[in-house]
Amino acid sequence: MNKVLIVSRQHKVYRELLAQAALPDLEVTDDPHHANIILADPPRIADQLDCYPQLQWLQSTFAGVDALTTEQQRRDYQLTNVRGYFGQLISEYVLGFVIDRFRHISHYQQLNQAKQWQPQPYRALSKLTMVILGTGSIGSHLARSCRALGFKVVGVNRHGQMPDPAFHRCYRDQELEQALAQADVVVSTLPATTATDDILNATSLSHCQGALLFNVGRGNAVCEQGLLTAIDSGHIAHAYLDVFKQEPLPAEHPFWENEHITITPHIAAESFPEQVMTIFSHNYRRFHQQQPLDYVVDFEQGY
Repeated sequence: MNKVLIVSRQHKVYRELLAQAALPDLEVTDDPHHANIILADPPRIADQLDCYPQLQWLQSTFAGVDALTTEQQRRDYQLTNVRGYFGQLISEYVLGFVIDRFRHISHYQQLNQAKQWQPQPYRALSKLTMVILGTGSIGSHLARSCRALGFKVVGVNRHGQMPDPAFHRCYRDQELEQALAQADVVVSTLPATTATDDILNATSLSHCQGALLFNVGRGNAVCEQGLLTAIDSGHIAHAYLDVFKQEPLPAEHPFWENEHITITPHIAAESFPEQVMTIFSHNYRRFHQQQPLDYVVDFEQGY
């Protein structure tokens, strides 16, 4: 009999969904010493892993698992994450702000309140180039969504190969600055690894020419002082930030006071329990049948 322990802010919902799923040879436990499977929000379980001597498999309820992949933590189990669901939500977030910006929607709302008739010039989305850092499932979904609206979509990844025909071209990480020089919109979907630490900094962002910047991946990718420098110099016209090096973002942080930064509280792509359970149920059946799991995280790469 396999035993799963749930560590999540939505513990009650997951417990109900597990009961409905009626997976074979699986029962829920609250005893860490008996659990060989964990279903967990990574930040909530990260400092407790050593309390699970029987652990074989941990299913993350998030896409990002950087809280579980530091060198100091144990790696003697299989870690799987959530994939395939967040691309749609990230696309909605990015495109919502992009359309608002380029079609002046918020500005017209202000003009409405002032009863002013002032048409504004605008650019069609089909004239824009979007540079997406990270071309995994989220980045590729965003590329397809934007390509359908006419964007030229450029990707940046480790190998420079195109994982999806929606990309016009992909550059290697070492060619980042060449890609950024083309950008009207820059979107980071990067995971948190040592290779992505402060990859968007004053030097790299200086190659942008008034671009919009989105960070919907992990907060480590943006050098905070470098971003402020890029905004002051006009290389970044506006930044839309959903993730940060410290969350919640402290009230005294300078980002709050900058009119060229829009802050959202890590809500670009929520984990919906029903979707997580679809992945968990699929993977549990594979685990039960001793088959390879899907969406396994490489601890060395961090994703």
